[in-house]
Amino acid sequence: MKVLLQRVSSAKVEVAGEMVGEIAAGLLLFLGVEPKDSQADLERMLAKVLAYRMFEDEEGRMNRSLLDVNGQLLVVSQFTLAANTAKGLRPSFSSAAPPEHGLDIYQRFIAAARLSLARDQMEGGQERIKERVQTGVYGADMSVSLCNEGPVTFLLEV
Repeated sequence: MKVLLQRVSSAKVEVAGEMVGEIAAGLLLFLGVEPKDSQADLERMLAKVLAYRMFEDEEGRMNRSLLDVNGQLLVVSQFTLAANTAKGLRPSFSSAAPPEHGLDIYQRFIAAARLSLARDQMEGGQERIKERVQTGVYGADMSVSLCNEGPVTFLLEV
């Protein structure tokens, strides 16, 4: 499993000209699923994402996590992260998960993120929790717009 994380002041995803997900300050997360990825992998990755210190503290140091800043999360599937680019001039996608497995892991990752953020924000109602985690559409041709802050971008792998 590979995750490309970008600290953003805003981000949105459109499919066929219709907005399907939008966040203000938080993290844009591109999720690349590989065939071997499991529930344990997604739980480890999610814990890392939520605790990863990408936001500045009062002294300007990256010392705060998404949980610390009460930020939003936009999760977008991106099978191209799993591509093998070691040889040639054309990527190979044989290392990406089959669509059924990729969709399953993607959906479970989103559900786990919503549950984790719900625990973090118990006073919020279900509607508020849902707003905090937005998504793209698995397998769709998406247009992603973002304002990367910093810029701050990290590639995480489990």
